[in-house]
Amino acid sequence: MIDFRKEVANCISKVVPSLGKEEIENLVEIPPNYDMGDYAFPCFRLAKEFKKAPNLIAEELAEKIDGGVYFNEIKNVGPYINFFVNTEKLVETVLNSVMEEKEKFGSTNIGKGRKVLVEFSSPNIAKPFHIGHIRSTVIGNSLYKIFRFQGFDSVALNHLGDYGTQFGMLIAAYKKWGDREVIEEDPINELLKLYVRFNKEAEKDESLREEARYWFKELEDGNNQEALELWQWMRDISLKEFNIVYDMLNIKFDSYAGESFYSDKMPKVIEEMEEKGMLKESRGAMIVDLEEYNMPPALITKSDGSTLYTTRDIAAAFYRKEHYDFYKNIYVVASEQNLHFKQWIKVVELMGYDWAKDCIHVPFGMVSLEEGKLSTREGKVVFLEDVLNKAVESTLAIIEERNPDLENKEEVAKQVGIGAVVFQELFNNRIKDYVFSWDRTLSFEGETGPYVQYTHARANSLLDKGEFSLANKVDYSLLIAEEEINIIRLLYQFPEIVIDAMEKLEPSFITRHITEIAKAFNKFYNSCPILTVEKELKNARLMLVFATKTVIRTGLDLLGIEAPNRM
Repeated sequence: MIDFRKEVANCISKVVPSLGKEEIENLVEIPPNYDMGDYAFPCFRLAKEFKKAPNLIAEELAEKIDGGVYFNEIKNVGPYINFFVNTEKLVETVLNSVMEEKEKFGSTNIGKGRKVLVEFSSPNIAKPFHIGHIRSTVIGNSLYKIFRFQGFDSVALNHLGDYGTQFGMLIAAYKKWGDREVIEEDPINELLKLYVRFNKEAEKDESLREEARYWFKELEDGNNQEALELWQWMRDISLKEFNIVYDMLNIKFDSYAGESFYSDKMPKVIEEMEEKGMLKESRGAMIVDLEEYNMPPALITKSDGSTLYTTRDIAAAFYRKEHYDFYKNIYVVASEQNLHFKQWIKVVELMGYDWAKDCIHVPFGMVSLEEGKLSTREGKVVFLEDVLNKAVESTLAIIEERNPDLENKEEVAKQVGIGAVVFQELFNNRIKDYVFSWDRTLSFEGETGPYVQYTHARANSLLDKGEFSLANKVDYSLLIAEEEINIIRLLYQFPEIVIDAMEKLEPSFITRHITEIAKAFNKFYNSCPILTVEKELKNARLMLVFATKTVIRTGLDLLGIEAPNRM
């Protein structure tokens, strides 16, 4: 595909040889609207060299630049040189590229030979897989897909919370009040009841917390068979429940190695810290002092010798470097854990490992309910499975009302309902907090997943009715309407948007861009007849429909959303 930004740099470098092409490319901007051109070069940087005001430089250079075959017009607007792309060249390069590359349009092989680990979802065993987990789950899955799309060897890791004092609480609670048969019937709800009850009782009786600590220590030491068997049972039944949700979301993991997997790998790491003189004693606990880096101390072992998240994450990072030799080790974890990640990554750096910089925390904002904050301890949760099921049921009701004869309507309801939930999650910048609302999640109006999916289905229907074939001869010069060119511009930008989403670890760039493509397509659909025009124009417009459908489908796939052919 023609790189018009590079062509702008080529044009300018001929009249300003003092600037390198790469430097010019970095200075090139996209104007706020197409009336001002497709690209703009600011001349402020040249004021010192030319000893003139930037607007005079722009005027002088605009007259000298030859746009060749790539630009129809070059003119200055104030201190900017504005470039108007040759639309026929733009149409030809975009449609040819999509036709040749199809669902690979926008992908590259920049990641070839490099491994990227993405740790995401990572719910706590024996606790609800609730709406708060959806952010890590869908952001992480999208990043995994985006890196893979760019040629990286992506590895999806589910770092299960299957260790820690909570298991001491659960074992103690089970031994006091548990019933195995009842729990087997409804594992997560029943284990949640035990957990909530234990915390309430512990507020009245502090000795219960000691009991919980005892059972966790027994579990960590690995000598108590009863503790180990109860823990394994709780882990197995929880994972079975979690996989119901992962199947609904069509998410698969390469590894479910949770915190417990690293329990035997921690002593080696602690020993190395000791050898390097990094550990200090503080009230019986062992810490790494991070005061000079404006951080509180990193707690490595408690006073009773048991370990913490920090120790386990450091051990996990070492294991992953040795086992995978990663290029990047990405953690999709809520912004509440910002300090935790800064601390342990700094500890790895202080241990002398430069790959610490390749361990990257991707934070995101928190989810709260309209009635307040989620709290597992208090039992205030909304189960993710319930959210997804309700979305599917609501979608099916809409289909029954609007298109009762639709084939495979249950399957389409699942694709659209779950897609609506995922799309909403990935539409806003990930760092923003938000309040979960049923009404907003299940709305099918405006900038929503169902709107984009319906656009894809509409395009598919047009291709079928028009008997479209890639073998049809296409005259690109016929695509001159403003509505057609606006879609082409957005399709042209798609590869750059995907790279940007990868580099900034921000799937919402793709969500918003395919929404803009869908809007542009629907304007085109309403303004430009497609199936009723003469053959040559029909073929050209159907090729544009095919390109739009293909890019929307690719974009949805990168978000982890399916694209139904019929709706």
